[in-house]
Amino acid sequence: MIKMTPSKRSWIVTPPWLIIGTVVILVPIFVFMAMDTINRQKEQTTHLMVEKGAAIIRSFEAGIRTGMGMRWEGFQLQKLLMETAEHTDIDYLIVTDSDGTIVADSEPLRIGTVYETGLDLKNVVAAKKLFWRQITNSQGADTFEVYRSFLPASRRPPPFFDLFFARPPSERQPGPERFIIFVGLNMAPIEEAHKQDVQRTIWIAIVFLLIGTAGIVSLLLAQGYLSARSSLARVQAFSESLVENMPVGLLATDAAGNVTACNRAAEEILHVKAGEVLGKSAVNVIPPGCADLIEMQGAKGRRYEGEINCTLPDGSAITLESVSTSLYEPKDRFIGNIVIFRNMTEFKHLQDEVARSRRLASLGGLAAGVAHEIRNPLSSIKGFASYFREKFADMPSEREAADVMIREVDRMNRVITQLIEFARPLTVKIEPISLPVVIRHALSLIEKDAAQKGIKIETNIPEAKWEIPLDADRMTQVFLNLYLNAIAAMQNGGLLRVSVSIQDDQRVRISVSDTGTGIPANDLPRVFDPYFTTRSSGTGLGLAICHKIVEAHGGEIFLESEVGKGTTAVIILPATATPQTL
Repeated sequence: MIKMTPSKRSWIVTPPWLIIGTVVILVPIFVFMAMDTINRQKEQTTHLMVEKGAAIIRSFEAGIRTGMGMRWEGFQLQKLLMETAEHTDIDYLIVTDSDGTIVADSEPLRIGTVYETGLDLKNVVAAKKLFWRQITNSQGADTFEVYRSFLPASRRPPPFFDLFFARPPSERQPGPERFIIFVGLNMAPIEEAHKQDVQRTIWIAIVFLLIGTAGIVSLLLAQGYLSARSSLARVQAFSESLVENMPVGLLATDAAGNVTACNRAAEEILHVKAGEVLGKSAVNVIPPGCADLIEMQGAKGRRYEGEINCTLPDGSAITLESVSTSLYEPKDRFIGNIVIFRNMTEFKHLQDEVARSRRLASLGGLAAGVAHEIRNPLSSIKGFASYFREKFADMPSEREAADVMIREVDRMNRVITQLIEFARPLTVKIEPISLPVVIRHALSLIEKDAAQKGIKIETNIPEAKWEIPLDADRMTQVFLNLYLNAIAAMQNGGLLRVSVSIQDDQRVRISVSDTGTGIPANDLPRVFDPYFTTRSSGTGLGLAICHKIVEAHGGEIFLESEVGKGTTAVIILPATATPQTL
């Protein structure tokens, strides 16, 4: 039973430390970007606040100068100061001298007191530029204070201006005097807007961080997926190539018994086409024997090893050495069967040939010894028979008995000679010989016998002069033996056909066919065995010697026969034979 185990490796091949490293790199970048954005917003807010304070100071200065030109009283100027300070964004408006004494205030009760600023007011007056600072308020919003030196007019102000600023006459100085104006702006709206901007910036940074992280992780995952897919494609291509080019046949079916895999070797062995069997029921498209094995396997999880006989579509039978088993996924779910096999027909044929060779070798050694022991008594018997034939020359019956003894001894001597020739190592003298000449010469020796039995001879031999390496005498013996066997099988006449053709550009095929009685299928495997014959007058050594001669030429010989229709003897010889001793 084969079980498919799940793979431990996921297609997500990106290491976790790489994802963590990506996040670690992106976090400082987006934090820096967020802080930089917040700082720029803070700088812009400060700039706007400074510009707003400067605009209020300029507008107040313009109002004072206009009021002085219109001879406003101090009450009207104080009113201008207070009305200006009533704006919701303004906490206060204060005017002090260079010593910090409040000479005008949006809160009149503070006039004449000292404004504790903690600043060097002399330098502020001398600098003649705009300053700002942020005053922390623990009980509410902070105050953004903008201040600079302040000169009501370029000439000495009228007396009522001094009254407005509450300067005692004794403290009045000749010439223009500079003051400092402080504008306190309420930062509550700014702080609220800044807080919202900070939150918005942080959220945007977080969103972009997540998007960036997700994007990089997605790219890494996509790269991992492509890498895993590429690896899977390579593994799949390797597996397909391995299965396709295996030297043994492979068939696989799914749980329903339909063919899912059929490699090239299986096509060649079973004589089927993968395109015609894939997706179809194995029982319907695979030759019997192999299909029966798959059907028998079923989903029982059994393992089978052994040889099976399979009948191919052309009717020929082959022997397969096969291994079959069931396939399972995790949790023992049956997914199909697989069969691996190879064609053992040639191997079985070689095994039979080896066994036959061993059997013939043993028989040949025995035959040589027996023939040697028999030949000596035969010579004595023939000598005595000849003596009695001469002695009883005038007695016909005794003379006839002696002649019968002599003929039988000669026949036995021929059989023993064939037996010795079969047992003795066979040496062939190979030289380039015209094959058609040898075939026709053997035919000329049996033409009279064939004509007497009403047998017609038909040949299909190309007129070209084919010279192949062979022993002419030995091959003549082979052809003559085959012709005589064919004539013996056609006692009532028939057709003897001899044909020659080129096979695979390297071998020559010679076939000798007759229309005789044929050979039973059970006897075909034994026709080349010594002393096996179906004729009462045969010795059973003719075909055995033919087989030995053809093998000595590096060729092969076999018979095809059907009872009642005739027999065909086929000889296949190499075009370039080499001498062999058997």
